[in-house]
Amino acid sequence: MKCSHCNTCKLKENILKKTDELKIVLVGNPNVGKSVIFNALSGFYVEVSNYPGTTVDVSKAFIELGELIDTPGVYGVSNYTDDEAVTQRVIQTADVVINIASALSIERDFFLTQQLIDMGLPMILVVNQVDEAESRGINIDFKTLEKELGLKVIPTVAIRNKGLAEILKSLKNEDYKISEVKTPYINDLFKGLELTKFKKMEKIIEIEAKDSSHFEAKAKLYNQRKERISEITSKVISKGEKKFNILNYIDDILLNPIAGTIIAIGLLYLLYEILGVFVSAKVVDFIFSYLKDSYTPWIHDIVSHLIPVKFLSEILVGDFGILTMIVQILGGVLLPLIISFYLFMAILEDSGYLPRLAVLMDNVFSKIGLNGRAIIPILLGFGCGTMGVITTRILGTQKERTIATAILGLTIPCAAQLAIVIALLSRLASMKAWFIYIICIFSLLLLTGTVLNKLIKGRATDLLIDIPPLRFPVIANTINKTIFRVVSFLKDATPLFIIGSALVTLLNLLGALDMLEKILAPVVVNLLHLPAIFSNIFIMGLIRRDFASIGLLGMAGVESGKAVMTQVQIIVSAVVVTLYVPCLAALIVMYKERGFKTASFVWIGTLFISLIVGTILARILPLFI
Repeated sequence: MKCSHCNTCKLKENILKKTDELKIVLVGNPNVGKSVIFNALSGFYVEVSNYPGTTVDVSKAFIELGELIDTPGVYGVSNYTDDEAVTQRVIQTADVVINIASALSIERDFFLTQQLIDMGLPMILVVNQVDEAESRGINIDFKTLEKELGLKVIPTVAIRNKGLAEILKSLKNEDYKISEVKTPYINDLFKGLELTKFKKMEKIIEIEAKDSSHFEAKAKLYNQRKERISEITSKVISKGEKKFNILNYIDDILLNPIAGTIIAIGLLYLLYEILGVFVSAKVVDFIFSYLKDSYTPWIHDIVSHLIPVKFLSEILVGDFGILTMIVQILGGVLLPLIISFYLFMAILEDSGYLPRLAVLMDNVFSKIGLNGRAIIPILLGFGCGTMGVITTRILGTQKERTIATAILGLTIPCAAQLAIVIALLSRLASMKAWFIYIICIFSLLLLTGTVLNKLIKGRATDLLIDIPPLRFPVIANTINKTIFRVVSFLKDATPLFIIGSALVTLLNLLGALDMLEKILAPVVVNLLHLPAIFSNIFIMGLIRRDFASIGLLGMAGVESGKAVMTQVQIIVSAVVVTLYVPCLAALIVMYKERGFKTASFVWIGTLFISLIVGTILARILPLFI
């Protein structure tokens, strides 16, 4: 059966061929589908890295025609934000700019389009989400638009791959060009001057910069550009009859404070049912049992015969072996759980639900010194704490970034850790234990934010966020996003798991684990009322939080299906592991993003708070359970 988009596939046949022919840069506002188009054109052969000298991520890939670069979503290419400054620097070296705008918000998006035209960049304009615009009665005359802008214009529906082949075809046919339809002030500015393209671009950047001293010129350019955009949109946009769309009614319900809160709680319960009941009880059981009963004895026998040296054999196939325990952990426990979690989150993202959740949470977050936008780094923190900390830069003030970083470091478990905790509580405790865990963590989140809000001067900025259209997720895109994130997780986690496994094995062979168990016994046994062996969990948690959670699963008796700890001990241990210090990768990013003083405060604070809360729970919970 042929692919329905075979033209696109044919043009992507040589996707891995690296050439220096073109540097193609994608530029657009947030929520216009830019990343969807980038992923469709590049496949999975993507490199994501910080732009030199910054903490802003830029994605790159090599396609048949050259290097493809995806810049952050921006509203302009001045230097008002780090994202704008990076995008500005990238386009200065571009051979071709593909500007992506949304058919739903052309008047807003065309400010960036006209800014790029004024800079004299070779361009193609892609107008995405045309299907959603049509359903809302927004009709666009693309032929007139091409004449008005002096550019090649391509309408697309990126999530359904419509128009993407045309983008590649236009690049191949060199349909990109420098538009002569510039803002009048730009023509007057360079009239009679013999300047290179780069000198002209630098002059425009100088005028529009955040710290520009050209106040009159900046205001004049801005006003003329807005007038130009209004003139264009009045010629190319016509209003028709809106089509009935049930999603518009659902949208109103999601933004209702009462109904929206009930739906959010329902989604949380659904996550529990998926991860804690179905995946944990059935999928993990099946895969883990197979690995334990069939794979582990097989690999143990092979390695033991090939490598008779006890030290090396223990590292590879011992109790904490790389080829035994790590394979069981990654393949039998983590993979099923994180695939389910990332798939669940991808559906919420692709549907457009998360920005609506930000609006819903704004009133709650304002009480703890944040606004609803903070839900974005916090939700990303549920995927990976490191990414959550990096994303705090979208928050408006240093106060907000500090509060969000502290909340991420203390109360937000990463995807793998959360999945394991859900599995632990659902398998060996009860639904009641799960609710106690949620109440405890959520209460600490509110308490941490409230205290820091009182201690740190300043106030939260107002919530300004784009709400994309609510839509049904496209299965192929959702699956691709899930696969990409799972692969990224494995790339990051596997080396640290291997290092952690080798370290724990070494400590065990040297007798250091027994020694640490005795040293930490007063804390673990007397304060937390947990088995002395829990001290090993503290060591594992320094490497990765999910590594500690896996150790907790083994200690709790999940492998045998019989708990060796009481329900109280399971709840206490789950809370302590969640609150315990951030893993090594997240800690490094904290020091980089927040500085030595703040990061050290968070690190030490999480250690003491986890012990204090664990101690209190160990004494209170027996009264209720």
